[in-house]
Amino acid sequence: MPVRCGLTDDSHARKIFIPLAIFLKNVDFTKKMKVGEQAIYLAQLKGLSRQEAKKRLTDWFERFEIMPWWNKKLEELSKGMQQKVQFVITVLHRPRLLIFDEPFSGFDPVNAELLKREILKLKDEGHTIIFSTHNMASVEEICDHIALINHSKVVLQGAVTDIRSRYKSNQYELTMQSSKPLQNSDAFEIVSSEVQDEQTVNYKLRKLTSISNSELLSLVGAQGEICKFTECIPSMNDIFIRTVEGKI
Repeated sequence: MPVRCGLTDDSHARKIFIPLAIFLKNVDFTKKMKVGEQAIYLAQLKGLSRQEAKKRLTDWFERFEIMPWWNKKLEELSKGMQQKVQFVITVLHRPRLLIFDEPFSGFDPVNAELLKREILKLKDEGHTIIFSTHNMASVEEICDHIALINHSKVVLQGAVTDIRSRYKSNQYELTMQSSKPLQNSDAFEIVSSEVQDEQTVNYKLRKLTSISNSELLSLVGAQGEICKFTECIPSMNDIFIRTVEGKI
């Protein structure tokens, strides 16, 4: 039988069943059992025939370059390799809802990137994905919406793009070429500067008025040639720290 989650809709007094899969970072497999046989067994528990399970597993094992481990015992696998096998088993029956607990834990950067690509593919295919993580970089790369929990309380939630935009500080980084130093104006102030060479300087500016970025560029451009201009949008890691420390 497929693994299902029953949610009661009280307003219509009916049950909605959603195919569900959960990836936990610490799961004990049967250590003495061979990888391939255990994967097939678990896939059959989720409703796949043995033939279909082996076909899908072969595809995933080749994609993750773990086919040579098919006949190895699970106790022979490293932590990262076991995580790969567990991920494959989790997504094999193509559930609509996937829940991942710290999915990148135990992976080196290469395999973490591999896993991230597969999660994004599942997202593009229409699967709903929920995952818990302390890695804010992966939040920016994967998530559409977040809920930040501190001491069991949700302290921040919403769309990632909206939250990052909401907490921006109206600061900009630019590289400029000019025979004269950039001067402050009523519209902006110089926060810091770093000289690259005789005529090239990196600046950080803070906008003081509600002028548009185009207008800011025009004002700065009147004093020299702009080589680079970037708005400073806070990372989710910065927002996480500031929120938990009560600075937002």
